[in-house]
Amino acid sequence: MTRLFRDIFPPVVVLLAVIAATELTVARGWIAPYLVPRPTQILAATVENARELFTATASTTTAAMAGFLLSACVGVSLAIVLSAGGWVQRAFYPYAVFFQTVPIIAIAPLLVIWFGFDARAVIASSFIVSVFPVIANTLTGLRSTDPALRDLFRLYGAGPVASLCKLRIPFAAPSIFTGLRVAAGLAVIGTIVGEFIVGTGLGGLIVVARREQRVDKVFAILLLSAALGIVLFTLVNTAGRLVMRRWHASEIE
Repeated sequence: MTRLFRDIFPPVVVLLAVIAATELTVARGWIAPYLVPRPTQILAATVENARELFTATASTTTAAMAGFLLSACVGVSLAIVLSAGGWVQRAFYPYAVFFQTVPIIAIAPLLVIWFGFDARAVIASSFIVSVFPVIANTLTGLRSTDPALRDLFRLYGAGPVASLCKLRIPFAAPSIFTGLRVAAGLAVIGTIVGEFIVGTGLGGLIVVARREQRVDKVFAILLLSAALGIVLFTLVNTAGRLVMRRWHASEIE
């Protein structure tokens, strides 16, 4: 409970201070309300459109979770394959980098052509944006296994599968969870971008609210998107603590 309070209290204080400062500056006319609405206006817009926002948030959450889980499974699997040998990495790793360098907003229309105007295109967008950090961090962790431990496993006759499951993956766990933490936020971003094109979820609502000049509604949607990313990140962070808290220095209280 003490650690929970220590982790939550400082950001809550900062959040309340930002809300109060924003309310004051906009109310006094120092910032135009059509640029940044007052927090009370954002809250009113959230309450006014609660049903619509809830439905859109549920859709975005489902797509983001699906894209994140897909990137986690595929990313870790690909990293294991790439770590099998130097020639495998040299041959295929540049294609993995493609997922990091391609501008998702440019290929989002192609995803609609390939998958249609439904959740599949949104999930694909989320997956493309979030998979590379998982591949890169997992691969780094697998390749960083202590050579002395690898020699020890070979000395005792451990095969490749046993070495992978009992040494290399546990040794790479901190790097894997680092990649998953990054992917958690990127999955939400990729989902929103996909929804811009498809017209569903929170991304679709942002497009509609912008056309209606509803800045307060846009901010409400953005805050919900940020909250979704924070929740997903927190879930991954909690999973990392549960897995590594008894043996890794970064998680020992």
